[in-house]
Amino acid sequence: MAGALNTPAFSPLYQQIKGLILNSLQQGEWKPSEAIPSEMELAVRFRVSQGTVRKAIDELAADNLLVRRQGKGTFVATHAEQQVQYRFLKLIPDDGDTKREGPAQRRIIDCKRQRATADVARTLALRTGDPVLQVQRVLSFADTPTILEELWLPGGPFKGLTAERLSDYRGPMYALFETEFGVRMVRAEEKIRAVLPDSLQSSLLKVEQSTPLLSVERTAYTYNDTPMELRRGLYLTDTHYYRNELS
Repeated sequence: MAGALNTPAFSPLYQQIKGLILNSLQQGEWKPSEAIPSEMELAVRFRVSQGTVRKAIDELAADNLLVRRQGKGTFVATHAEQQVQYRFLKLIPDDGDTKREGPAQRRIIDCKRQRATADVARTLALRTGDPVLQVQRVLSFADTPTILEELWLPGGPFKGLTAERLSDYRGPMYALFETEFGVRMVRAEEKIRAVLPDSLQSSLLKVEQSTPLLSVERTAYTYNDTPMELRRGLYLTDTHYYRNELS
C-alpha cells in the first residue's frame, strides 16, 4: 500500500497534448477566430498519433475553447461568435424565445478604479489593496430592468478600460475583454442564492424591496485557471428563469 501511494500519477497522453495546446492558446500563438494547425500537423509537431491529437482537440472543443467547422478546420473559439458569446448568460424568458427579446440593453452605472478589499483580492488571487476596476451596470430586456451587475477586474490586464468604452462597445462584454485586452474567459464558477434587494438595488431595478431576487456570484477564469473577474448579479425572475445544463 505504501508503495502504491508513492507511485507518481501520469496523465494520459492525450491529456498531455491537450495541455500543450492550452499553453499555445494562453501564449497567443493562435488568436481567437484563427485556425489552428491540422491534426496531422500537430501530430508531427508533438510526435504522437493523429488519433491522440484528435482526442485532445475533442475535449478542447467540448470545453468551448476550440470550434470545429466542417470542411474548414478547427478554430480558436471567440466570444464574438453567436454560439459562444452568450453561454455565460443563462437567464431565459419563460416562453423560451430568446430571439424575440433580442440582446439585452445595457446601461453603465459606474466604472472606477479602486483598491481591492480582502474578499475581492482573495477571489482574484491578488493582494489586499491591489488596484482593481469596479463596474456596475443594469441589463434590461424589452426596456424592463432585469439584471443588476457589479463586477471587479484586476487593474493590470484591464488598464485603459473606461465607462465610455464599455458603453460604446456593441458586442458582449467578454468579447470586448478578448479583442481589446487579450483576456479570454474560458470557464466560470457560480454561487446562487435567493435574496432581497436593498434600497439602492431596488431603485435601479425598479422593484419593491420585498421583491425576491436571484443572486448569482460568478468567478470567471482565463487559461490555466487564472481568475480574471468577480461578478455579482441580481436577477429579476418574474418573467425569466435561470437555466443550467448539467452533463
